[in-house]
Amino acid sequence: MNPTPVIMDVDTGIDDAFALMFAVRHPAIDLRAVTCVGGNTGVDQVLANTCYVLDAAGAGEIPLGRGAPQPLLAAPADAGRFHGSDGLGGFSRQSDRRIDRRSAVDLLRHELSSAVATGEPITLVATAPLTTIALLLRAHPEVAGGIERLVFMGGAAGPGNVTAVAEHNVFHDPEAAAITLAAARDLDIPVTMYGLEVFGQVLVDREQAARLRSHLDPACQLAGALIDARCTLLDVDAITIGDAGTVCAVADPDGLTTHRHPVRVDTGFGYSRGQTIVDRRESTVDRVRLPGFLAPTEVDVAEHVDARGYADLWLRTLLG
Repeated sequence: MNPTPVIMDVDTGIDDAFALMFAVRHPAIDLRAVTCVGGNTGVDQVLANTCYVLDAAGAGEIPLGRGAPQPLLAAPADAGRFHGSDGLGGFSRQSDRRIDRRSAVDLLRHELSSAVATGEPITLVATAPLTTIALLLRAHPEVAGGIERLVFMGGAAGPGNVTAVAEHNVFHDPEAAAITLAAARDLDIPVTMYGLEVFGQVLVDREQAARLRSHLDPACQLAGALIDARCTLLDVDAITIGDAGTVCAVADPDGLTTHRHPVRVDTGFGYSRGQTIVDRRESTVDRVRLPGFLAPTEVDVAEHVDARGYADLWLRTLLG
């Protein structure tokens, strides 16, 4: 079986690092490029973290682009409380890995246009706010034919994690999430939402961290250290691999159960800002027509994950 071509858009904090390591190492994934966007920390620190993680994972020369430094409208807000001041739990290191001179949007346009030309579409995996993806799809809709599917970590069908209803990546830039979903609807791009219903279920613990740290391999050493540091920070014995579940779902789609629902994003400035409104009604015909509101997008919403299976898959992949 040929590996799946993948491009990742990241805001490299700890769980983005887990996702990148997996994507580099798993034989079913062909990582074609990585783009970076401001989110868990500032975009320049995200680039530095991404370079270091790719180095540790033993990645070859992969095009690496600098994306949007801040949300489309709102002021940026980082997640230092959960990822440390550098976004990587204090473990970030310098790297001499080359950054592409093209912007992330131009890099994505090039890679996806090539995919259109070759007839080999690419799976776009976003584990970050969707700012860069929104800019890409509205500025260059011709690349849609090069996208096999958009898999994004974000949103929630139920409770949020930064407000009662909003998940962090979508809350960071709700306008970008709304534009991305609307563009996917208009351009017939299939979308999978890997949201909070499954995000926190795939766990790794201190015992597995010790197993990773017993190997001399740099990626295993880093992954084990990150697990231990996050466990200590949160005073727990196990943490989620979080964003890494998105690439596990690309490598092993049978481990993820989804249901298709119409989805909208609340871009208002009230308490529900950033909510992903997942319409689970049997009849999805809107009873009230609200002028100026975007039509919903049909999204494959993740509702169940083989948590043990994905945790084992992630661990085995890093250990080689």
